[in-house]
Amino acid sequence: MSAPTHLSAPRAVGADARLHWWALALPALGFGLMLLLLAGSAEAHAASGEGSALVQVTEQLLRAVG
Repeated sequence: MSAPTHLSAPRAVGADARLHWWALALPALGFGLMLLLLAGSAEAHAASGEGSALVQVTEQLLRAVG
């Protein structure tokens, strides 16, 4: 005895197909962060006691954006 199959029409076809906002935002954010890491690697230096890593990353992010 076979199980019943549900063959329903696709929910969105053609011009009606829509993506959630995060379906584009998350990959773009990931790409931007990876690009920022690659761009900042040329200025890599040994750790000095100047501040936490979070402060340094935030400063680099602000320099890259502004």
